[in-house]
Amino acid sequence: QVQLVESGGGLVQAGGSLRLSCVASGGDFRRSDMGWYRQGQGNQRELVAAITSDGNPDYGDAVKGRFTISRDNDKKQVDLQMNSLKPEDTAVYYCNFVAGPVDGAWFPIGSWGQGTQVTVSS
Repeated sequence: QVQLVESGGGLVQAGGSLRLSCVASGGDFRRSDMGWYRQGQGNQRELVAAITSDGNPDYGDAVKGRFTISRDNDKKQVDLQMNSLKPEDTAVYYCNFVAGPVDGAWFPIGSWGQGTQVTVSS
């Protein structure tokens, strides 16, 4: 069974940076597209960024120019470098296998992990 374990969250001041990591166990990571999602309190889960199996990134409008997604297929790991953080970035961040894009949208296709909490103070 495929498991995803996210790490790297924490409390940071506005303008600061964090780097999230997600490690997959099992599954065909090398051939899979991956995505980072987030869910703030009272909000629906939304895609933050996706990366194709060959390393092409795609970003949500809210994070373009501030976040960078990357992957290491040998480690079965996908990272999210978050810079210039804002209080509105506060959320639980999750990674998942994704399919797409279809009309610009990516869809999660795996099981969710526990996520990692990111809190940005103003």
